[in-house]
Amino acid sequence: MSEEPAAEIQLLRSLKVKLIEILSADADFVLQHADSRCLLSVLGYRQVKACRFPSEKVTDLLDHIIQRGPDAARGLLELLNDQALQETFPMLCFIKDMQVNTLSSGTNETSRKRKTADLQETVPSKEICTKGSRLITEKQLMTVARTIGRSWREIGRLALEIASVKLEQIEEDNSCHVERVFAMLRYWSTRQRGKSTAAHLHLLLCQGDWALPPESIDFLLETE
Repeated sequence: MSEEPAAEIQLLRSLKVKLIEILSADADFVLQHADSRCLLSVLGYRQVKACRFPSEKVTDLLDHIIQRGPDAARGLLELLNDQALQETFPMLCFIKDMQVNTLSSGTNETSRKRKTADLQETVPSKEICTKGSRLITEKQLMTVARTIGRSWREIGRLALEIASVKLEQIEEDNSCHVERVFAMLRYWSTRQRGKSTAAHLHLLLCQGDWALPPESIDFLLETE
């Protein structure tokens, strides 16, 4: 009979899909922070770094850390609680209050299972902090993305202040135009942290030579 995985690994697996969605906005940022904490082997770092697509990079990163065992998994959970990660990825707020350090304090299997269950139940309740906070939603970002045409790079550089090298990476990672624009807007949103409101984006897109038709983005000012 095989031994049950440690609580840290169980928790990380339960969060895997959500983390891939959130962290793919800037996979290289996460990778470098994970490497700085020695959460990956030298070979593992090279394999993850070589991944072409952000979602694939994050997936391989999580798989590699899970395979390394409880210590590496605990290290990643602590990293996700780090201020730099919390500020870069506002949607990680659901994990902010998790008592990661207590995962290893249990001395028997029963206590470990109880703590894992408690932490997993915490996730849905913490997701509330992303609702009603007036931060722009991915649905709104996709709607905006459909209104932006060939001038998306100009908008990215001048309105959103995104570096050209990042825009080139986004273009390379996404073959569909709408997906490229959406990826650019989502990158802006994660970088803005708590300032990525719908009203803020509306202000940036309705001024300058790149201004979009007001009727196409005025929905951003509507209150729920």
